[in-house]
Amino acid sequence: MTQRAFIFDMDGTIVDNMSFHVKSWLEFFQRRGHVVDADEFFRNTAGRQGHEIMSTYFGKQLTKEESAALDFEKEALYREMYAPHLAPTTGFVDFITRAKAAGIKLAVATAAPNENIDFTLDGLDLRKEFHAIAGAADVARGKPNPDVFLLAAERAGAHPAHSIVFEDAPLGVEAARRAGMRAVVLTTTLPAEAFKEFDNVIAVVRDFSELDVDELFAASATN
Repeated sequence: MTQRAFIFDMDGTIVDNMSFHVKSWLEFFQRRGHVVDADEFFRNTAGRQGHEIMSTYFGKQLTKEESAALDFEKEALYREMYAPHLAPTTGFVDFITRAKAAGIKLAVATAAPNENIDFTLDGLDLRKEFHAIAGAADVARGKPNPDVFLLAAERAGAHPAHSIVFEDAPLGVEAARRAGMRAVVLTTTLPAEAFKEFDNVIAVVRDFSELDVDELFAASATN
């Protein structure tokens, strides 16, 4: 299977929104009397699913229903905060247009629930651009487990070795590494130094305007 694919994390990658996710988490926790360090929280949780984060901060005694209710409340708060600012990351639309013209399959692999996927992709009218979408509802484990990337590649008809992941978080880059995929890092949320230990990173950029489709696969083949 030689089909090539680009697999995009959604939050912090397709949209530059992670500051709003962190703000909504901090507000959510504050309402319950929890004080959380923003930087530490992001580094430890970005890419993990909502039920995993709830379990970490509220205890494993939470029932599935209780966790789902808390997660729904938090994500509704996030969508309310971010809705006035919803926009694709600089250069993204042009980049995927060039990728599709080159015959590359496009996929989304995110830890987000379906409501957030709908909010982002339908809100930006981008759903039609993707050949495959995999989210939190499709896999049991969040990143750094590779499940969502592997599923996205499978749905796009591409082998992991021929797939390049676009990420903004260390847990996501680690998930790509475990999936046998190279990664492009966007510094929308963290500086380049946060990713210096990863041997699967082929490029670190500010946004999509700096990327060349053909050069990415050439870099992937030589790393």
